[in-house]
Order: sequence, then C-alpha cells, then structure tokens
Amino acid sequence: MATILLVGVDLFFRGKLDVLLDGHKLITTDSVDPPELVIVDLARVDADEVAETYPDVPIMGFTNHTDTAGLRAAHAAGLDRVVVRSALAERAPELVKELVT
Repeated sequence: MATILLVGVDLFFRGKLDVLLDGHKLITTDSVDPPELVIVDLARVDADEVAETYPDVPIMGFTNHTDTAGLRAAHAAGLDRVVVRSALAERAPELVKELVT
C-alpha cells in the first residue's frame, strides 16, 4: 500500500482513482503523511511547481490527449511518468506499481 498525493485532481476523477487504486492511501496536500508518489493533473497544475515541491518523490502527470503543451511541459519538468488521462484510467494499478516499487 502506497501513500499517493493527488494534486489538482477533480472530484469525479478522484472517485475513479479511489476504485482503481483500492488498497492505496490517496491524500491531498493538506495531509500530514509524506507521499510515496504524486499524481498530478497537468491541465490544472503547473508541472514545474510540482517537480520543485516534490524533488525526491516519483511524479506521474496526466492530461487529455489533446493537451500537447501540457504533455511537453511535463516532460520538460522531468516528471517520472507522463500519460494521457485515458491511459491512467485504464492502467492505474500497473502505472502506480511501476513507480512505487
């Protein structure tokens, strides 16, 4: 079980992640628990800020497939994994496992 910080994730998608990542502890920025992984919505949050705030934690960013600027910015910021929203929805457990093991 990993502690996963969700940054900028809307409530609807948070509900999906709650189901997909059952067994993991999903937290928000007001939590006192240190994260083992950060998942960030690149359409709502600046990738550079997240990378600077959590330099020692693996970060996975996601956005819509049409947000090419967001995808490029995430790669430039050095995020550990960048995926489109649909891939995260389809493969969340696998993607998380790759980054927290």
